[in-house]
Amino acid sequence: MSFVTYEQDGYVGIITINRPEALNALNTQVLKELDETIDRIDLNETRAVIVTGAGEKAFVAGADIAAMSNMTMKEGHEFGKFGNDIFRKLETLPIPTIAAVNGFALGGGNELAMCCDIRYCSENAVFGQPEVGLGITPGFGGTQRLVRLVGTGKAKEMVFAGTNIKADEALRIGLVNGVCAKEELMPTVMKLAKKIASNAPIAVRNSKLAVTDGFLSDLDHAIAIEEKYFSECFETEDQREGMKAFLEKRKVEKFNNR
Repeated sequence: MSFVTYEQDGYVGIITINRPEALNALNTQVLKELDETIDRIDLNETRAVIVTGAGEKAFVAGADIAAMSNMTMKEGHEFGKFGNDIFRKLETLPIPTIAAVNGFALGGGNELAMCCDIRYCSENAVFGQPEVGLGITPGFGGTQRLVRLVGTGKAKEMVFAGTNIKADEALRIGLVNGVCAKEELMPTVMKLAKKIASNAPIAVRNSKLAVTDGFLSDLDHAIAIEEKYFSECFETEDQREGMKAFLEKRKVEKFNNR
C-alpha cells in the first residue's frame, strides 16, 4: 500500500497523505514517499499542487510518536533534518501549492500545511503544535514558519502552551485563507488551483519568487527583486499574447508557458 498518492487533473497535481488508519501520521516511510512524489511532479505539465490527507478525520495528525519514542539525540537530529529537507523541497517548488486541511493538522501536520503557499480548511479542522506536552520542541519548522504567519505573540502562545485552535480561530489569525464545509473543501481548493493554473505560468512562478525572495529582505532590496522578475516576463510569448488579448478585448485561449 502506498502511503502517499499522486493524481493529475489537467494542470493541477494532487498529493494525498494516505495513512488514514493512523490519522495520516508521518513516519520515515511516509516522508520518503512524499519526497519521491515531489520529485516526480512534471513541472512542465503542472501549474499548481494541492496537498491533502485521506479520510475525514485528519489532514496529518502529526509525526508518528511510536516511531519517535525511543530515538536517541542523533536519531532525533537525523529525523528532524530528513523531514525539514522534504518540507523545504515542497515549500520551494516553483509552482504554487495549496493545503486542503481536512481535519487534524497537529505537529508535523500543521508544519506541512505551513509549507504550502495557501491554506484552506474544513470546519472540523484543528491546528496546533503540541510537542512540548511530549517533551520535545516542534521539529519540522513549526517554531519558524508559525511566527512568520501569525506573529510572534500568538506563535509563542501556541507553541509554549501546546494550544490547539479550531478553524474559525485559524482564519482569524491568518493561519488559513478560508474555511469551508467538509464537502466543499476539495471543490473550493480545486477551483482556486485551476484558476491559478489558467494564468500565465511564468508570471505566476515569477510572482512566487518575488514574494518569497523579497519577504525577508529590506524594502529597497525587495523592490529590486520584484523589478527583476517583472522585467523577465517581457521576454515571454505569454506576456505578448496576454497584453494583445487585453487590447483586442478578448480572452486568452491558453497560455503556453513560453
